[in-house]
Amino acid sequence: MPVLGLGLHVLVALFFAIHALRSGRELYWLVILFMFPLLGSVVYFAVVFLPDARLQRGLRRAGAVIDRAVQPGRAVREARAAVELTPTAANQVRLARQLLEGGGAAQIAEAVALYDACLQGPFAADAEIGLGAARARLAHGQTHEAIALLASVRAAQPGFRPEQVGLVLAEAYTQAGRDAEAGDEYQFLVSRFGSIEARAGLALWALQNGRRDLVERELAELTLVRRHMNRHTKSQYQGLFQRLDAAAGK
Repeated sequence: MPVLGLGLHVLVALFFAIHALRSGRELYWLVILFMFPLLGSVVYFAVVFLPDARLQRGLRRAGAVIDRAVQPGRAVREARAAVELTPTAANQVRLARQLLEGGGAAQIAEAVALYDACLQGPFAADAEIGLGAARARLAHGQTHEAIALLASVRAAQPGFRPEQVGLVLAEAYTQAGRDAEAGDEYQFLVSRFGSIEARAGLALWALQNGRRDLVERELAELTLVRRHMNRHTKSQYQGLFQRLDAAAGK
């Protein structure tokens, strides 16, 4: 067992050494990695590898945003070309997602039609497709159909992305005027997940329904969270926070 452990440490150090060479890091990292295989790897991971991975993810996201701004229809064109070449359910779902991101009425209607086509075939019970179809229906103003789809997904696969299903369902209840059910759903999501999306949703619901106790509690929690967010995380939730601040009169 000690030999196996030592070998694993060396393999990890070798992996990080390759990363250091490919990314142009200083050569002293190689000395640290191989003189202290375990400690050196831990230090390299914390100081170099993890921040570099986060930076790369941020750059990829920024690149995607810039690409959409410079070529706004490119993703839809590429997805449409893939459907025309190979009309599989996966390609149809990809196109439907891109159309939903566009947000235009005609695009949303086409996304609904694409999801409907997928739900008629062998993937009719696919939970991911069901969730996407519900989002498309909700964006298209078909709230009752969206609720029915989400209820079907939750009944068939209760463990499938429960927070996402719940958030879409709560929004669908709100749009359908089923305020009590929307409030129950948001409170359940806050108690189980406590996420920013769930708390903001509950705060918005509470503001619309005169629940000052919930408004004060959730706004206090969100204010504390926002105070400790870095700039990148704040930018991710900027639209949600702006909507919440406007509703709260800030």
